[in-house]
Amino acid sequence: MRLRLKAYSDGASRGNPGISAIAFMIMTEEGRLLKKYSKYVGIRTNNQAEYEALISALESASKLTDQEVTCCMDSELVVKQLDGKYRVRNPKLKSLWLEVQELKQKFQRIIFKSVPRTDINIEQVDRLANQVLDMVKKNL
Repeated sequence: MRLRLKAYSDGASRGNPGISAIAFMIMTEEGRLLKKYSKYVGIRTNNQAEYEALISALESASKLTDQEVTCCMDSELVVKQLDGKYRVRNPKLKSLWLEVQELKQKFQRIIFKSVPRTDINIEQVDRLANQVLDMVKKNL
């Protein structure tokens, strides 16, 4: 049986750069939730947080399957960079991009998909990341 997963990831940054958090959910193709995760990652740009959220999602997905993962994000920039439509010029983003390239090798097939912010699952991971930032801000 071929296990196909969907990973929804989002990075949130308050300020650019500013305090940042990541969140992801991994689901079966049928929509059953397998893992939900969020954490504070420090001071990042929004794009760095987006990449870090994806990297965490892929690391987690690789423990569940080596088959197929569709990565859904609301960052069109990250998706276009990963699909080779945009070049990665920023050195920090380039190192994160390279991490994703290494993680891609763990799967038979990987798809990067840009989805609208209004996607119900993207809204959920966005909310998770922002809840982390609300807690961090309260403790500053």
